[in-house]
Amino acid sequence: MKTIILPTDFSKNAYNAITYALKLFKNEKCRFYLLNTYTPAIYESEYILHSPGQIGLGDIYQSLSMENLEDLKKDLERKFKNPKHTFVIHSVFNLLVDEVCDLAKKEEVDMIIMGTQGATGAKEIFLGSHTVHVIKKAPCPVLAIPAEYSYEAPGAILFPTDFEVDYQHTKLSVLMEIASMYKSLIHVLHVSTGYELTEKQKRNKEGLSRMFAELKHEFHDVPSQEIIDGINSFKSKTKVDLLAMVQNKHTFLERLFIEPVIKKIGFHVTIPFLVLPHPNE
Repeated sequence: MKTIILPTDFSKNAYNAITYALKLFKNEKCRFYLLNTYTPAIYESEYILHSPGQIGLGDIYQSLSMENLEDLKKDLERKFKNPKHTFVIHSVFNLLVDEVCDLAKKEEVDMIIMGTQGATGAKEIFLGSHTVHVIKKAPCPVLAIPAEYSYEAPGAILFPTDFEVDYQHTKLSVLMEIASMYKSLIHVLHVSTGYELTEKQKRNKEGLSRMFAELKHEFHDVPSQEIIDGINSFKSKTKVDLLAMVQNKHTFLERLFIEPVIKKIGFHVTIPFLVLPHPNE
């Protein structure tokens, strides 16, 4: 049985991500944690003027969180009626990122599936701060679902890579399971740096080819350019239903978050984005 965390702030975006998760794993036995965190101490001025115990805000927020989670659970059970799926509600006073990561470690979670923004997030920003921090800190794969994305079976998966990672020691199992379930074609995309592959990169590419031997896959090389440009260029010519990357701390995914140019233009992706932990995590 898979164990999957579904964070929710009860927004439309969060519900959309949950719906995607239930459809994606409709034929798999899963335990879903419906997770809501509440942190009124940060957002409510009453906590500055009074203690939570004096005015009962802690109890109020916890009650509202539990009620909303119970309603959500009933709604999902009624709407999807899937005997393979069980739901566990989890409400806690904590920061979302901390609680998601703590729960993922404690329950040895297989995956976290979440929306890309909360109820007040700007639609033009694909990766909101919560999503970015969860991706960076989570010990398991994270699947981010763009706002208002309508579910489509992942028949084609784009897997950009620089071949710097030893894939034998990564958690590619989630990606491979999804590809196997849906008989997906995996497009392995290498954005050239203008140099020939090193011996290490060649070994890693060969290792990846062996891992994907039972799956439909193709290797693609594109001229030297920014990673995002390479991804967008490929997507403009080839239908892709899921983008997947390994979080290579030193050379690859980290660049998406720290390069000034990327910060200026944003990382705009209109399909689900699966991030696999770095091998050393």
